[in-house]
Amino acid sequence: MQQFLALTSPGIEILLAEEVSALGAENVVQKPEGVYFSASLATAYHICLWTRFATRVLLAIGEGAAKNKDELYQAALTVPWSELFAEQLTFAIDFVGKSDEIRNSQFGGLTVKDAVVDHFREQELTRPSVDKNAPDIRFQARLLKQEVKFYLDFSGRGLFQRGYREHSGAAPLKENLAAALVKRSGWLDDTSKPLVDPMCGSGTILIEAISMAAGYAPGIDRQQWGFEHWSGFDSDSWQQQLDDAISASNQGLASFNAKVFGLDIDSRVLKTAQQNARAAGVQQFIEFSCKDANKITPVYGKSGTILFNPPYGERIGELPELVESFVLLGQKLKSQFIGWRVAILTANTDLLKMLKLSSYKRYKFKNGPLDCQLALYNIDEKQTAKDAVNPNADFAEQDSAFANRLKKNKKLLKSWLKKEQIQCYRIYDADIPEYNVAVDVYDEYLVIQEYAAPATIEAEKVAKRLQEVIYFAPKVLDVTTDKVVLKTRAKQKGSNQYQKVAQTRQAITVNEYGAKLKVNLWDYLDTGLFLDHRKTRQIVAQKAKNRSLLNLFAYTGSVSLQAALHGASSVTTVDMSKTYLSWAQDNFDLNNLSGHKYQFIQADCLQWLKENKTGYDVIFIDPPTFSNSKRMDESFDVQRDHIKVLTDAVNSLNQGGEIIFTNNKRNFKMDHEQLAALGLTAKNISEQTRDKDFARNKHIHNSWLITRG
Repeated sequence: MQQFLALTSPGIEILLAEEVSALGAENVVQKPEGVYFSASLATAYHICLWTRFATRVLLAIGEGAAKNKDELYQAALTVPWSELFAEQLTFAIDFVGKSDEIRNSQFGGLTVKDAVVDHFREQELTRPSVDKNAPDIRFQARLLKQEVKFYLDFSGRGLFQRGYREHSGAAPLKENLAAALVKRSGWLDDTSKPLVDPMCGSGTILIEAISMAAGYAPGIDRQQWGFEHWSGFDSDSWQQQLDDAISASNQGLASFNAKVFGLDIDSRVLKTAQQNARAAGVQQFIEFSCKDANKITPVYGKSGTILFNPPYGERIGELPELVESFVLLGQKLKSQFIGWRVAILTANTDLLKMLKLSSYKRYKFKNGPLDCQLALYNIDEKQTAKDAVNPNADFAEQDSAFANRLKKNKKLLKSWLKKEQIQCYRIYDADIPEYNVAVDVYDEYLVIQEYAAPATIEAEKVAKRLQEVIYFAPKVLDVTTDKVVLKTRAKQKGSNQYQKVAQTRQAITVNEYGAKLKVNLWDYLDTGLFLDHRKTRQIVAQKAKNRSLLNLFAYTGSVSLQAALHGASSVTTVDMSKTYLSWAQDNFDLNNLSGHKYQFIQADCLQWLKENKTGYDVIFIDPPTFSNSKRMDESFDVQRDHIKVLTDAVNSLNQGGEIIFTNNKRNFKMDHEQLAALGLTAKNISEQTRDKDFARNKHIHNSWLITRG
């Protein structure tokens, strides 16, 4: 009998332990790191061919103390490596674990590798070569609690890779996890009942389900095995196990007559699923159809199982669509699928609440780096009753305080929007404290910004209210869910104020009082257009007509653009960011504005202003509240440093010129005394620069008109 360790993904260990026991293993012990067992070589070959839940099977070859590098080396030196593989073969060492002395896997692996080659030298044999990518034989050293165990990689890498999946969707599910889902769903208890995957993607769940139900050994199509170059390999025993597995698998498929059903809204992904099913030899048992999951109907005969792994939102970026989908799916299940079982794997457990169903069992799994849950539901009469278990069986618009406020705001702004022909505006800004979001309209798009909730509010309540916002906002505002963009806005510090959140390089063009502006709703927390400064842009533009304008901290140059369109004699746009300065130039290009009177300067605005010798009639300054960018000589705080900025700005101001100074620091206080010492007066014009959609938010920004005398 040999000693083995079978590895798998978190959450599958108990299923793996049950499986290897059923396949003939003895002394089975389940531990966090995997499943230990004893078996003869023939049984080990049998397990490798038939296991659906293991990712790898390892054969124990030695162990020892490993408190430090020297002990690790000595422990590795006791393993009879030359009896395990021939000197002409290439090898690799995988190292798992760390300690205070052995801090990373590369260091541990190199130490063991040194012991291997030194062993061959001591035996007066040729040193074998290392091949990290495609070795003839692979070993693994596992360090745990200052003890190391050495293993032959018996099965070889990736047992979950069955060989049929040449292509996959955007976020593929590993085959061993798919098998675990099928097992936990309960469908295998009665495969005469239908199994439906309404978001089947590349078809992995359904292919695994058919293979399991038909008794098809997942390992018979594997091309390479880790034990093939091991000196202890028994080719006759292996061939017997392989022949038996092939025979049993062919018989199982030949006698199988059940059918499963796969739906997906993406025809391209569905084509991939069909190709995978053909490669697996099970295409005749799976009926695929291109259909929206929300349009599923119970046309599959008797009640069965619905099992699926939806996109997670944070994984593929489809949260707004998924919120609506899950609400509609919950309603559909309760109205048309009584008697069915539903099993859903998701990393976004908040989505499950949108179903308005009560789960009877949940299992924890890992899908790659994501913590997931498989939730099981029995769709019975209890689920449809509006009782204590489900007091709100459906979303009702009239019962939502958020939806009602949004309708009210929409009505209040309607005539103003029409009169001003405004495309981009804020329709909701945390009007109700419990719904701590901002909702902005950009033509046919919605941007929902979630503010960080106060620590006093429970995370579950925050998530529930956000779901309500995501569900109702597009409905009330007549926007399709694929045009809803969700962002989370926490308090930003320093250079993070324009933090990048994605890299889609998408952009749309919007119109503001005749100006075409490029906005990006996806890649940054801010979109490239500060909506609260709509009126500010017009005020600056009017003042700059036939005059020269200096725009400092210009961002994407929207103030510069409006001034140019209003006939400014010259416009100088200064910003430290190359990205935003290029964006400003794009805005000018969109409006067919070019020429020497429009200058774009990439520089630290504070330093540039100190050194500038040119005079301007109008200076617009909109600095950050705080910045400690590495590209600046020192940090900047608008409250502390605003007089310094204005002192330098006056030196660039022509006689009779004006400075419009604005910022968004809450409770900002202008230092009038020091201004007077500079011969300046400041008039607060915040009421004039704040437009109708920001009327409720008195602190959105502060604006000051500063003149001499």
